[in-house]
Formats: sequence, C-alpha cells, structure tokens
Amino acid sequence: MSPSITAPASPPLPKTSSQRTHVKDKANFNPDPSEDAAVSEPDEDAVIAVSDPALDSDDALERRIRRKVDLRLCTIAGILCSLNLLDSGVLSSASVTSMLSDLGLDHGNRFSVSIFIFTISSIVFQLPSTIAVRVLGPRIWFAGITFAFGVITLCTGFVRTWQQMIVLRILLGAAMSGIFPGLAYLISTWYPRREQQLRFAFMQSGEVIVLATGSLVNYGLNRLDGRGGLEGWRWMFVVQGLCTAAIGIVTYWWMVDFPENSHKSFRFLSPDEASIVSKRIQTDRGDLVAQEFAIKRVLVHAKDPKVWAFASLFFMQNIVSTALAYFVPIILQNGLGYSSDAAIILSAPPYYYAVVPVLVSSWYADKFRVRAPMITFNALCLITGFAVLGFAHNSGARYFGVFLATGAYVGNWAALTAYQANNVVGQWKRVFTAAACTMFNGAGGIAGSFIVRNFEAPTYPTAVWLSIGSHILMISVVAALSVHFYFANRSQSRRSGILEKTEGFRFTY
Repeated sequence: MSPSITAPASPPLPKTSSQRTHVKDKANFNPDPSEDAAVSEPDEDAVIAVSDPALDSDDALERRIRRKVDLRLCTIAGILCSLNLLDSGVLSSASVTSMLSDLGLDHGNRFSVSIFIFTISSIVFQLPSTIAVRVLGPRIWFAGITFAFGVITLCTGFVRTWQQMIVLRILLGAAMSGIFPGLAYLISTWYPRREQQLRFAFMQSGEVIVLATGSLVNYGLNRLDGRGGLEGWRWMFVVQGLCTAAIGIVTYWWMVDFPENSHKSFRFLSPDEASIVSKRIQTDRGDLVAQEFAIKRVLVHAKDPKVWAFASLFFMQNIVSTALAYFVPIILQNGLGYSSDAAIILSAPPYYYAVVPVLVSSWYADKFRVRAPMITFNALCLITGFAVLGFAHNSGARYFGVFLATGAYVGNWAALTAYQANNVVGQWKRVFTAAACTMFNGAGGIAGSFIVRNFEAPTYPTAVWLSIGSHILMISVVAALSVHFYFANRSQSRRSGILEKTEGFRFTY
C-alpha cells in the first residue's frame, strides 16, 4: 500500500506563467525568472498581498519550520555521509603508516584493490539499498546500516592478512551503499527545488568537517602505536568503528521519516507543521506520495537518457574526489617530501577550507536560481587547482593547488546533486536517479583509485591530465543538458505542453 498522508488535499498546481510570477507563489521554482518577468508584471492584488500581515506571519512560520528541518535532517545527514569519506580518510592516513607492510598490501596493486573492491560492492547494492529507504523507512534503514558499518570497521582493526582486509572491505561497501543516495533522495523530498542546493551543501559541510577532523584524530591515534599491543593504524579503525556503531544507535531517534510520514519521527513536527511542509512539496512538483512499490516502476526510468547524463557527471566528479581523498597524504609525503605525521596533519586544512566555497556557492545558486553556471565555475576552479598541483615547482604553490581543487570538488557535490534532483519528478524516479548517479560515482571511484601513481611523483601527470580532462568533459555535458532544458521550457511555454508528466513543471538550469 502507498504511505498514508497526514496532510489535507493540496491545492492544484499553477497552470500559467502569470500565476508563477505571483509574488507569494514561493513553492514554484522558476529556473528562468527573467522569462516570467517578461511575460507579466505582478498585479495590484499581488502588491497588496506583500504587505498583508497574515501572509508575513505565514512566511515566518515557513522559515521556522525550515530551520527545524535543517537542524534535524541536515545535521544527521552530514554526519552519516561523513562516515563514507571518513573511511577513505582512515585508509589514506593508515596508508602512510606501517599498515601496508603489516598486511602485505604493499605488493603489486593490493592496496588499490582494497579501495576499489569496496566501491564495487557498494555499486552492486546501491539501488536495492536506496529502495529500502522508501520501503522500510529512513529511521530503521539508516540506523541499521550505520551500526553494521561501525561493527565491520571495528573488526578491520584486528585483521592480520590482506585477504581478511579484502573480505571486510566487501562487507563494508554493502553496508554503506545506501548512505549517500538514500540521504540525497530523502533531502530532496523535504525541500522545494529552489532550496535544495544549500541543504545539500549543509550535508557536504558536515561531511568534510568530520573528514578533516578525522585526519587530525588519526594523527593522535597513530601516536598510540604499541599501546594495548595494537599498532597505531589499528587504533584508527577501532576508535572509528566504536564511534560509528554508537552513531548508528542514536540515528534511530535522530533521523526523520518522509514528509507525509513525519508523525513517525521522534519528537519532530506538529501535525500543522507537517501539513505545511507537505503542501510546499506538492505545490512545487506534485510528487509528495510514492506509488505502491513495484520493481517495474523503478526500472522504467532507465529509459530516460538524461538520467544517464546526470550519472555521467558524477563519474567525472568522483575520478577526482577519490584521488584526493585517498591519496592527498601520499602526495604530501612522496610528492612534497613531508613526514608521515605531517602528511596526515596537512590533509585536514583543505577540507576545512572547502566548507566556505560549498556554502557560498550554494547560497548564491539557490538565491539566484542557477545550477549549470555554478557547476561550470567549480569545474574551472578545479581545473586550475590541478594545473597548479601538476605544473608548479614550488611546494607551497602545489599545496595551494590542493586547496583550490578540494574546495571546487566539494562545491560541485552539492551543485550536481541539486542539478539532478531539480530535474526529475516522481518518488521512484528520484530513487532510481539517486542510485544511478551514486553507482556511476562509484565507478569513477574505481578509476580514481588508479590514476595517482607513486612512481610518477612528484608531478603525477596521469592524475593531473585525467582530472583536467574529466572536468572539461563535465562542462560540455552540463552545457548540452542546459541547452536541452532551455528549449524544452520554451516549447512548454509556447505550446502549453507538459514536462516530466507534471503540469506546471519546468526544468532547472
């Protein structure tokens, strides 16, 4: 059966351009405000409505509810997403200790295998795990897989051979497969399209702050080498595993359900507040409630070419992000000549810095209703960063290149996620698109785990050129999609057509 609805029936979707330009129609996200401005001007009633105290009170209520959702949902989303990156942070920090030699991972491509086997496992389970978020509910599913992730990480601290490490990496990938696509999907169901990128940025900010702090914690844990009969790198996995398992338990009460099921969340919204949230989503795109689950209703969206275009963008993105996340300490140690401890410590500042560009760029993108220009800007910044990293001779300049590249790719996580979430309609299509993007993201991770080669130090030309090339291609794909969206919107305006099988819907670019 379909999920029950606690909110009353929603008003019909707006049908004309003039209705979408009404000053108080805040639920509809028009990707091209200038076009609507040219169609009609706000009438006298609209001007009067702006000064209506009752309407101002409604605005204040919406802002209060939005802050409540931000504090509850975006915080736990950032923490849970950080666990995936924190795993790469622990592995990269451990890679510059005795772990590789202790487990025999320093022979051939064993270390790279331990990285991409995690990704392969994650790819296989991504779609089923994202479906499970809708079918079983976010509280149960996220709490369960997070607790499992913690236990498996804890066990990693006690492995003795590289084969045991590989087995646990496979289980780890399965456990964490639904975290990012599931949370991206959940957040997209709570906010109108015009508010989504900043919320994805909140999630990314929490993610990178925890990752950066994890690097510093890993430095301290590595100093415990020999305590309790455990090497320093083992303490990294043990402590992270215990913390993650504890977070998994807390997640059951902290996590929120879908808007139409918000009454199932622990001490969250009142019935009136839940009704307001539901109306905002239904008015924005008309897909508040999911159809009854059937695998055909999920897989049918594989026929939409733009889903795969979105997914390809995440492949290009993650070639770079995986290289940075796993290999920044190696670049700092082998390429720039820092010690093991210094390499771990210096891995943190670029991630702290990345919080600034992701929040600023996302605020700007939501305020001025742009998506593709922001993706392009971030991609150009990343290209510049990798050019400095690869071609500069001064160590300080190359470290600056790490800052620039890291800030750009973190910024584009939020931008790309909002770009795809803004341009699909329907709960099961959101599930499929989020899973497909994360699958391709994982495939990019596999490629990224091989592009940084130690024997190419200190310039790493393969990583530099592939990173630059992937983002030139990203700009091209975004341009092609945006041109398509522009003409589709224009055709809809002139012919009163319907996009995404939803009356009043317009693409965002």
